[in-house]
Parts: sequence; C-alpha cells; structure tokens
Amino acid sequence: MSDFFQGNFPLKTVSVTKSAPRSPEAETEVSGSLAITIAEAASDRKAGDILVLRVADVSYLADYFVMMTGYSKVQVRAIADAIEAQVESEWQRRPLRTEGKAEGSWVLQDYGEVIVHIMMPKEREFYNLEAFWINAERISLPNSDEGGGKPTL
Repeated sequence: MSDFFQGNFPLKTVSVTKSAPRSPEAETEVSGSLAITIAEAASDRKAGDILVLRVADVSYLADYFVMMTGYSKVQVRAIADAIEAQVESEWQRRPLRTEGKAEGSWVLQDYGEVIVHIMMPKEREFYNLEAFWINAERISLPNSDEGGGKPTL
C-alpha cells in the first residue's frame, strides 16, 4: 500500500495569520454577556423561570446554558423569535442551529458558546436539565417583578 493519496487535487499554500491570543476568561466574559442578552430577550417575552448556568467548567459543549419556560407553543416560538432578533440586533449573530421550532414544545438554539433551551412546563419537568447540570455555576438574574437592574456575572 502506498503512503500517499493519489488524486488530482491542486496544491495550494495556506497563509496563516495570527491574532493576539485571547484568554479563556475574556472569552467566557463575552459569552456571559451573550447569555445575559438572551435572558433579557426572553424576559421581555414573559418567559418563566429563566436560569443561566455557566457550564464551562463542567462541560466542553458550551460556556453557558440558558433555560426558560414558555407556557404555550405560541409563546415558546415567540420567545425564540425575540431571542434571535435581539442577538442579531446587538451581536450581529444568528444561531448556528435551531431545533424544535415547528413543534413548539422545546426549542433549542445553539449559538456556539451559549445554548438556549425554551421548554413547555411538562418537558422542563420531565427532562430536568437543571438537575443534570447541578455542578454548574448558577448566574443570578434580578427578578423583573422587583425592578432590578442588569444582571451581573
């Protein structure tokens, strides 16, 4: 067997540009701000029980999970639309992938470093993701009823 691949592929050189290295803390701070933007957009659409979890230390999947409850399929979709619009407006980003929007009982939005779960109450209770990620740091959000300011990381 030969040690090389025979093919009709042209040889190209690849230029490598190096940027200043970013510390993991700086990247987590940026993703934390994105997670807060998502939580605020969900709150504007009256999402219930919004939870921001910093999972960077316990998972390689993402830096943050943002979980919330929508009380009807229409509200779940509206929350998802509001999050997409707010993130696109403030961050010029669209989700890498969105799943479950057609069904409306559980919508997952993947922004890379932040993963969003918008669930109906039965799905949230059944899957109980909060218990699965029990070792993740919980980021406190002010209760909108109390008129608190912006959440802090």
